[in-house]
Amino acid sequence: MTATTLPLPAAPGARRPARRVLPGFNITLGYTLLYLSLIVLIPLSALVFKTFSMTWPQFWDAVASPRVLASYRLTFGASLIAALVNVVFGLLVAWVLVRYSFPGKKIVDALVDLPFALPTAVAGISLTALLADNGWIGQYVAPLGIQLAFNPNGVVIALIFIGLPFVVRTVQPVLEDTEKELEEAASSLGATRWQIFWRVIFPSIAPALLTGFAMAFARAVGEYGSVIFIAGNMPMVSEITPLIIISKLEQYDYAGATAVATVMLLISFVLLLVINGLQAWQRKRSGGAMA
Repeated sequence: MTATTLPLPAAPGARRPARRVLPGFNITLGYTLLYLSLIVLIPLSALVFKTFSMTWPQFWDAVASPRVLASYRLTFGASLIAALVNVVFGLLVAWVLVRYSFPGKKIVDALVDLPFALPTAVAGISLTALLADNGWIGQYVAPLGIQLAFNPNGVVIALIFIGLPFVVRTVQPVLEDTEKELEEAASSLGATRWQIFWRVIFPSIAPALLTGFAMAFARAVGEYGSVIFIAGNMPMVSEITPLIIISKLEQYDYAGATAVATVMLLISFVLLLVINGLQAWQRKRSGGAMA
């Protein structure tokens, strides 16, 4: 028989080597960074390097012409309006799907994901058929002097359509996980429905709302297919920035297209940083309040 050697206990005060829950962290981190570099960093860096081939006057002429500035105002303004609208109505849709039972609930829940599966060009054609002056809806509001298609109104409507699922699917699981016991306790202490929502429910779903807003806004800024059919694409009026980029590419102005795209990238990145900072602040504030 051979003697079995037992591991000696660690000396008092000695540091034990840290053990990770998942093995192979170094190699998986390397693969992650490599994958992100190939998919994200290298294409974006190529975009920036292409822009550096221009002189400063050329860059400024490309990104600050009146037509391009008008497209910035429309793209970011319409995206902001659409994201804000989706925050309100996306919360309402998520609330109904979580808190109520009604016939056809599964069908409504499935319809929320329709903008995800529907090709953007099909969405644009469908919205145009509905909202044009001779469309199913447009024919009733056109006599009132309201034009829903081929102007900035159509851009906002299209961006609301494609952005709604981001808010609903972000807020819905958080609402499902909220503790109803806290609401019942607040109600038993005499809190009104508005106080229960504002002081009990809203702090727990606020980070999810901000996340849904950020995702809907980012999706709207880069939307192209559904917008070009309903916008009218009139310069200085209803021309979005992605269309400006496509137009420059068709004219073989690759440097000008990359310059406008770089500006869009920088503005979107700054806005997302601000939103992520607000999310972190909201989580910290909520954690401090619960503690």
